[in-house]
Amino acid sequence: MTAPVEVVYERRGAGPTLVLLHGIGHHGGAWRPGGDRLAQAPDVIAVDLPGFGRSPVPATGLPADMPGLTAAMVELFAAFGLDRPHVAGNSLGGAIALELAALGAVSSATALSPAGFCTARELRWALTVLALHRNAARLPEPVLRRLFAAPALRMLAMGMILARPNRMPLDDAVADARALRQARAFRAVARAGRGYAYAGAPTVPVTVAWGTRDRILPYRQAALARTRLPAARHLDLPGCGHVPMHDDPELVASVILGTTGVRAG
Repeated sequence: MTAPVEVVYERRGAGPTLVLLHGIGHHGGAWRPGGDRLAQAPDVIAVDLPGFGRSPVPATGLPADMPGLTAAMVELFAAFGLDRPHVAGNSLGGAIALELAALGAVSSATALSPAGFCTARELRWALTVLALHRNAARLPEPVLRRLFAAPALRMLAMGMILARPNRMPLDDAVADARALRQARAFRAVARAGRGYAYAGAPTVPVTVAWGTRDRILPYRQAALARTRLPAARHLDLPGCGHVPMHDDPELVASVILGTTGVRAG
């Protein structure tokens, strides 16, 4: 399905709306592992952000900074007819979720290993690692499929992003590589985010949850998040890497539902 603001999305469930936002180079399909549990309660919308996944680059160009990305999300909510939905995001999506919470544009925000709490050096490291993965994802898909089918090679290829890559179905691993390879907005968003640091003050319920085995935005950054967001709920995601939705989908769904206050059915 396509929304009037030219993003592709998947929607399921019924009840209070929850919008799911992925990280740089990822896609809305990243949320499918926990989708069945999340869909028991809210109306869930998993979005491919502009220029990522199957969503095109906007005809007017990509937002130049975080305020522009946040404004695009507010526009998306209006297009869906949503009034302050719940929102959850990972990495870049986590930062957008927190910015929306600071604006009061959402009812709650869950941020999983969000960007915005790292040093400039740590950010360069994260973007360099992701760019190298993007280059590797340009291998022909049959080669990638054979590589991901071997547990040891999959751990080598994906161990920087996931703590437990062999839990991911083969088709999902290939789809993630395809999304990273085809991420038309990757370079522009990476450039725009080089100086970004979160400095908002949310007035709605917020949870920040960090994978203890995150190697992209390392777990130590959770300490700065606790300092900058003293009123938020801060949780560890034991044994999870940078994309915890694949490492422990049940735990992630539980954290998100705990933030929204909506009980699964």
